[in-house]
Amino acid sequence: MIGAERALQLLGLAARAGSVVPGTERVREAARNSGLVLVLLARDASENSRGKLVPLLQARRIPHLTEFERVQLGGAIGRAPLSAVGITDPALARRLAQLLGVGMASG
Repeated sequence: MIGAERALQLLGLAARAGSVVPGTERVREAARNSGLVLVLLARDASENSRGKLVPLLQARRIPHLTEFERVQLGGAIGRAPLSAVGITDPALARRLAQLLGVGMASG
């Protein structure tokens, strides 16, 4: 799980760089405003959170990965547990996807 650990570290760096959007509601708002490149959705996110977020991400064609637990996502960016974290920087999003073993289109 070295890639996953490195991905969490990179997520922390992205947060300090101001390239993350924390929490389901803020991610939804950013998705509506075309401000997201990638979304990490917690494996243990509630059905309500998933139901609010996934259809919007699919409609907007924003890639999303179901990774980590809520505690891990929040902890990585210095917050309480989070169901979703959005990434706004394309290069960081590509690197995160690479570390997690998932391909992402360049753009």
